Amino acid sequence: MAQRSGAYGIEYSPEAEDHVIYLTKAKQKRVLDSVDRQLAYEPMMETRHQKKMRPNPIAPWELRIGDLRVYYDVEESPRKKVKILAVGEKDRDIVRIAGEIIEL
Repeated sequence: MAQRSGAYGIEYSPEAEDHVIYLTKAKQKRVLDSVDRQLAYEPMMETRHQKKMRPNPIAPWELRIGDLRVYYDVEESPRKKVKILAVGEKDRDIVRIAGEIIEL
């Protein structure tokens, strides 16, 4: 899953690739399609679905896709890149990444 197209390259960390594989095939497709569509051009613009997070050990940015969450960081140089760091599912106040409950 290395690099995907757009003004910003999309790169999945090895851990994030494992997190995506943990999801059902339908959820995997939703994540991959949404990341390509929503993060390739303006990953640092806050919207209803993209937001800058409070300091936490996972990532500075979050993309909301229904009950799914994609945690990412953005690099501007040497080339524009969105690095997907984690992918999880949210149920009320609980976030699970690869089945483990994560405190944010």
